[in-house]
Amino acid sequence: MVSYDFTLHDFVTVYFQNENCWPLQRCHRSSLAIAAAVRNIRMALGGGMTRYLALKMVCGNAFDALPGFCDARLRSASMRIHKAVITAAGKNQRTLPLQTLVDRDGASKTALRIIIEEILDSGVEQICVVVHPGDQQAFAAAAGEHGRALEFVEQAGARGFGQAVACAQSFTARDPFLLLVGDHLYVSGQTRRCARQLVEVAAGENCAVSAVQSTHESKLPYYGSVGGRLVAGSRGLFEIAAVLEKPTPTKAEQELLVPGLRAGHYLCFFGMHVLTATVMDLLTETLAQTEPSQNVTLSSALQRLAQKERYLACELQGRRYDIGVKYGLLTAQLALALDGKDRDEVLTGLVELLANRIR
Repeated sequence: MVSYDFTLHDFVTVYFQNENCWPLQRCHRSSLAIAAAVRNIRMALGGGMTRYLALKMVCGNAFDALPGFCDARLRSASMRIHKAVITAAGKNQRTLPLQTLVDRDGASKTALRIIIEEILDSGVEQICVVVHPGDQQAFAAAAGEHGRALEFVEQAGARGFGQAVACAQSFTARDPFLLLVGDHLYVSGQTRRCARQLVEVAAGENCAVSAVQSTHESKLPYYGSVGGRLVAGSRGLFEIAAVLEKPTPTKAEQELLVPGLRAGHYLCFFGMHVLTATVMDLLTETLAQTEPSQNVTLSSALQRLAQKERYLACELQGRRYDIGVKYGLLTAQLALALDGKDRDEVLTGLVELLANRIR
């Protein structure tokens, strides 16, 4: 038996040279740190975490120094998300992406363009926008320099959010895809944007993941919500057991309680998902089985998805801003401004405004 004096870096390197043979099984001399790493990784894998995230969590900085072939083998087994869908055809939604705001870089942009740049930053290469019939030209113009690269599909009927998503099935084909709504903007709490955070989690976990945000029960009428349990060894990652569309507080208390959340708070959708082709299959099936006058929700398909395959919810480090609610556009603008290069100027203006109102 070969003797090694492993560092943590050596541990992950040897593991990927022969991933079916743990280093402790090959060596008669290993450090306590390596022994602990093996135990922790086995526990993480047992809790449902993927090999990629388990190693990254346990090995910390040593993981970032992995030889290229190790990282390539990890990522090749992960879900690759290179398509995105933006829904913007709803009766009360279709004009919101065309509104203009000042982005964090100080430039005036439409909400649509801000959403597109959020998507492109995540590494997605192809974007489809679901629009109301006749809106394509306006949306292409609102996208600015990105307009020529977009694909458009029209939502001819008005059968709800589920139908809007299903309209993009020919675009997504059998590929996983990032889904965003056209009336939400995002401000990240870290250097990575929200969409990038979500895409990285979905790729690492190799399954569908919906972004969620802890939300007070007074806002339940506005959002789909989920219930479940925390994934062992993780932070902010939940195994989804139930999905309800805009539940009442009483219904949420009965079916959507999540251990660890503040009283009166529930995990509500963030307006951002990474979904698999199974969701498209479920939506198509539901549309075919329901009357043409009936709406089809995405939440009902996601409830069934949770019963068919692994489906997670993730609390991202960031906040969503719904520009479709009262003062939503104003709130989103303030959030962007306070996260941007003109933050001090905006704060000064707000202080002066408040001071004048108090007088």
